[in-house]
Amino acid sequence: MPSALSMRFIGLVSGGKDSCYAMHLTAAAGHQLVGLANLKPPLAGETDSYMYQTVGQDAIEHYSEAMGVPLFRRTITGQPVRQEMEYEGAVAGDEVEDLYELLREIQQSGTVQFEAVSCGAIHSNYQRVRAENVCARLGLKLLSPLWEREQTALLREMIDAGIEAILIKVAVLGLEPASHLGKTIAEMYDELVALKDRYGINVCGEGGEYETLTLDCPLFRKRIVIDQMEIVRHGYTAEDGGGDEKGLAQVAYIQPLKMHLEEKKVVVVEKTTL
Repeated sequence: MPSALSMRFIGLVSGGKDSCYAMHLTAAAGHQLVGLANLKPPLAGETDSYMYQTVGQDAIEHYSEAMGVPLFRRTITGQPVRQEMEYEGAVAGDEVEDLYELLREIQQSGTVQFEAVSCGAIHSNYQRVRAENVCARLGLKLLSPLWEREQTALLREMIDAGIEAILIKVAVLGLEPASHLGKTIAEMYDELVALKDRYGINVCGEGGEYETLTLDCPLFRKRIVIDQMEIVRHGYTAEDGGGDEKGLAQVAYIQPLKMHLEEKKVVVVEKTTL
């Protein structure tokens, strides 16, 4: 039973593991998930954004049926105009205002009633400050259950909780498109921890080292299955310890081409009488 302090919330979804696990923890705390909100790129593929994950967006359209709640989407029209850490008021033309407009549209539509928004930020003050700004302007509470968690333990916790997410983009030394794209976070856990110890990467990928696509989680009634995909290569980057012996990391992502939803198996435990 929800407590008297429970709130109805909209889950900000990027398709990644962090936003899905944040929704799971928020619901587990007694709050009611009533809808999903997503900012999508104007074109298929990846778009530069400081705020939003833009790879794997074709899978988001399946989230509504998978979770049994409505999905609200808006196309990103702004750019990262204000790149300083602080973000005050409204900044014309900034991509943050796309989030404001999306949540305002949901409020005004009356389709669902909500008092809060869940967010998967872990250590990114840039994202959290902007999400807080938007929520404050709309009279909403921001719920960030992953905030300031230690990432190695947090990733292990996600896996143990049943988050099935694959690496959909790689962009750092030690992660190779041919061998690591498409692997689950469970399969990659030990390697990601080793890369943290070797190169100092963020184990949860919050520094842009990799991005994920969630195919199943405890909130899903059905799981997403990718039937066909292709690998899109961006080339190389020299960011943060970037790549081969020349200091360059390969950058590539998966573009899902065909997907479907699959009923989840229900495990029945038979009781025995002693």
